[in-house]
Amino acid sequence: MNKRYCIFSFFAGSGFLDLGFELSGFHIAYVNEIFSPFMQAYRYSRQCLNLPLPEYGYSEGEAADVTRLIAGETALHLGELVKDSRRNNEMVGFIAGPPCPDFSVGGKNRGQEGDKGRLSAAYVELICQQQPDFFLFENVKGLWRTQKHRVFFEDCKNRLNQAGYVLTERLINAIEYGVPQDRDRIILLGFRKDLIKEMGIKIDDNDKVLPEGFFPWNSQTLYPKSQAFAYSWPTRDLFKEDSILPCVDGIPQELTVESWFQQNDVMNHPNAEHCFQPKAGIKRFAVVDEGDDSRKSFKRLHRWRYSPTACYGNNEVHLHPYKVRRLSVAEVLAIQSLPKDFVLPAAMTLTNMFKTVGNGVPFLAAQGIAKSMIEFLEVREWDDYGKISRKIPEKSL
Repeated sequence: MNKRYCIFSFFAGSGFLDLGFELSGFHIAYVNEIFSPFMQAYRYSRQCLNLPLPEYGYSEGEAADVTRLIAGETALHLGELVKDSRRNNEMVGFIAGPPCPDFSVGGKNRGQEGDKGRLSAAYVELICQQQPDFFLFENVKGLWRTQKHRVFFEDCKNRLNQAGYVLTERLINAIEYGVPQDRDRIILLGFRKDLIKEMGIKIDDNDKVLPEGFFPWNSQTLYPKSQAFAYSWPTRDLFKEDSILPCVDGIPQELTVESWFQQNDVMNHPNAEHCFQPKAGIKRFAVVDEGDDSRKSFKRLHRWRYSPTACYGNNEVHLHPYKVRRLSVAEVLAIQSLPKDFVLPAAMTLTNMFKTVGNGVPFLAAQGIAKSMIEFLEVREWDDYGKISRKIPEKSL
């Protein structure tokens, strides 16, 4: 296990973001999740993947409430863990995607005043208090795009600047990293100013953002957005149960729903039978064209196209391309680009299964960002435009 980069994870859910970092070379040392069913799923999936336990264990229930972590004895305990981690690791980082419905256009839209919105502010305060070497903050596009939420986002960034961090941000789309899904998310990264200087990047004490071109945002992207959405994707086909429809020419088949269904062998996956069975309205399923995702609910995916954003709350119903039913958990895990061996526990409720999958960061996007961060952290010489001159020698890794 690489002990150079240690990660403390907050709002971990079932571990999609963590898995992307861990399989890219980061060391997961501490995991925080307040909702017990998600934490149980996190533990179970790690057993299925044969991954080691975090050395500082799991923080769950009330002990995992981030508002508690920034006050009193709980804060002192976390501080001791961070301090201990520095003895055995070169750098310590925090990663999190705080619950986002209060910033989502399709969600509650209560912003920073909502119960979930306040958690983003608490995470920022936690970073400022504990001073990790770097951090990742992931959230919905609404936090970045919507005017009233943008004010809050800028306030958070100012607070982080004042605490000594240099920032870089990007609105990513999961499809850029090979995920079969159109999913925008804002990614904010921060690095301690003294770390940036030690890396040889020339910045002034008043600089708030990393100079343009220094962080390799594009190094792990496979399909730039302008390219990914420019292909002649199929639109709609008449729905027919168990129909056979050949893949059209001229599209990247690896970005399609059907390709991932086959790759993950979803029909034989342990979560294949975990699917909502409607008591009524099944006739309505059969009249929606394959590829018709124009409605908020009853969206039918097209087998030879990427999926719309994997969101299964707020009465959204996503239908199988050529079956008269909703998607199974195995299928939505594939749409989130999880490895074939990633499994959710059978005892978990269907509601919690779909909630944790919909909330998670797509695995390949998490992995791509993690690899970009390692690439950035391992550079020690730069020219004036951020181009790499020399990396740390392999023998010192």
